[in-house]
Amino acid sequence: MTGQTSAQTDTNDTTPIDVLVAGGGYVGLATAVAVKAAAMHLRVLVIDASPPGSWKKDPRASAIAAAAARMLNRLGCWQPILPEAQPINEMIVTDSRTADPVRPVFLTFDGEVVPGEPFAHMIENRTLNAALHAKAGELGVEIIEGVGVDSFDAGPNTVAVHLSDGLVFETRLLVAADGVRSRLRDRAGIKTVQWDYGQSGIVCTVHHERPHNGQAEEHFLPAGPFATLPLKGNRSSLVWTERTRDAERIVNQDDFLFEAELEQRFGHRLGEIKVEGPRRAFPLGLMLVREFVKPRFALVGDAAHGIHPIAGQGLNLGFRDAAALAEVIVETDRLGLDIGSIAALERYQAWRRFDTVQMGVTTDLLNRLFSNDITPVRAIRDIGLGLVDRMPSMKQFFIRQASGLTRNTPRLLQGEAI
Repeated sequence: MTGQTSAQTDTNDTTPIDVLVAGGGYVGLATAVAVKAAAMHLRVLVIDASPPGSWKKDPRASAIAAAAARMLNRLGCWQPILPEAQPINEMIVTDSRTADPVRPVFLTFDGEVVPGEPFAHMIENRTLNAALHAKAGELGVEIIEGVGVDSFDAGPNTVAVHLSDGLVFETRLLVAADGVRSRLRDRAGIKTVQWDYGQSGIVCTVHHERPHNGQAEEHFLPAGPFATLPLKGNRSSLVWTERTRDAERIVNQDDFLFEAELEQRFGHRLGEIKVEGPRRAFPLGLMLVREFVKPRFALVGDAAHGIHPIAGQGLNLGFRDAAALAEVIVETDRLGLDIGSIAALERYQAWRRFDTVQMGVTTDLLNRLFSNDITPVRAIRDIGLGLVDRMPSMKQFFIRQASGLTRNTPRLLQGEAI
């Protein structure tokens, strides 16, 4: 059999899979682990098309909101992550031009939801992936790596899932977690609403001379936001938005010229900077699905939504999908009902659709408002930022929103068992 498994999968076993997750990224693994942790009798299989072990080489980092951290803690994944997690103790927001010698701070946020609980942590992706893989193996979640899902055929009681190596699995529910360009979403006939921003996000890690003290910064520049997010040690993860044509030019420059461009935006507050590891540019756009589910089929993560990184909520939106879908699956199973029925899955869709559209519209408006250099617009937004900075209750509201601890939150995200 092509691929590797974290639990031995008998390819001659004709026992149907209960939940098959196509996609072994963070959201796909979190969905599988959350279901299996609450319902050990269910057979859960993850099919990951990525080369075996490629997740160990992921150089990127992610912001994990407080709600997602509570879920990971409830699932038993947080303790191995915590030593490598950098809490965000403070967030500052500036609005300026690239060449401005001084960037006035218009808005600051203290980093705690409640005393002792930061609203977010920065975590390197390989650390997060390692914890999820370890927990999946401990629970008996089966994982096949290096093999993709070619096609599927939904029947009245199961879905026949055809893999690229010729294997076929029968499952009661197929969960597509195969990314923003999801082939399975297209095959299911689910339509999307999407457009391109003409921007790309440059992602890289830098080392700097002086400590960041857990402070994150979001600089609103004419081409788009430039965010510096603290990592363990004297390092920061950067999400740097540029117009696509400029991003391609910047990323393809040699190290000296790239760091010169970077220094213009990063500044000298933390001393000399040096880029660590690769730098990459990703096209940015908005993508929202018209439906989250079909009979025996559900979308999670980037397969269901792609939003601008201006609010740092993309991955956390996916974790909300995972928590909500797991809760629906487990509660439906406990009632002795069909976990793949459209009646069960429509509860998941109703739960997630409004939140997703709301976040997509919010990030779209923020990007349009702040990614320009129109003087009257700049004046209005700076006044608005200054007013929010003087309203503690409003700032606390935004912190709660950023932390993911909003109303109607799935139980796992509140730190409770399903």
